[in-house]
Amino acid sequence: MSAKERPILFSGAMVRAILDGRKTQTRRVVSNQPPANTYKVMPYNHPDPRQHFYAWVDTNPPGPACEVSDWCQPCPYGQSGDRLWVRESWCVGKPHDERAPRDILPHALARDTGVTVLYQAGGWRSLGPAGRDEPVYSDDEPMPDWAGKGRPSIHMPRALSRIALEITGVRVERLNDCSSEDAIAEGISPYKHGWERRHPDPNDISHSGATADPRLAYKGLWESINGTGSWDTNPWVWVVEFRRVEA
Repeated sequence: MSAKERPILFSGAMVRAILDGRKTQTRRVVSNQPPANTYKVMPYNHPDPRQHFYAWVDTNPPGPACEVSDWCQPCPYGQSGDRLWVRESWCVGKPHDERAPRDILPHALARDTGVTVLYQAGGWRSLGPAGRDEPVYSDDEPMPDWAGKGRPSIHMPRALSRIALEITGVRVERLNDCSSEDAIAEGISPYKHGWERRHPDPNDISHSGATADPRLAYKGLWESINGTGSWDTNPWVWVVEFRRVEA
């Protein structure tokens, strides 16, 4: 079965973590959660060549005796060997502000010109005929005055994406089963002598905003994206491991 390519959205902070080499995993909530008495979710035989995951339900609580249930899903993000292309917030020059995203590059190429894409997370990419003189922007430089309107990640065409990822592993687990090593691989930010905590612990009298526990830092990151209390609901999540490849 040939490898597939699919889009995936990341926030600006997570794009920076990927570019910096700090993020090699992502967790996404399984939209159709397994049954409440699920003991584990793991790959199992399926006639479809895609890898499918089955819920094994506990038939003798609280022991590990379990049997496969009717719940079965392939990972919507793909499987090992497939690729993901990253959608992120972006913009191009003001002359393109009224043009639909999918038409920007074709229009420029038809005029034998090109387009420079500026990314909200920092950096840029030039697309078009070789040999053009291009401006250079560092990751921390503010947007130039010719930059057009900001465009959300969901509207990024494949041709304007700068990041491609190869999936190296997929599994399903409870969110709270994330290990310290996994939390670091999720791209949490080093801060002071530990890790940045998005929601400081009220018991931290120094209010440093830092924690020595990577999982606590990841909890803060997760809740900053998914809402307060979303960590404690402990949903089943897709765990997608990846490595960056040539876009």
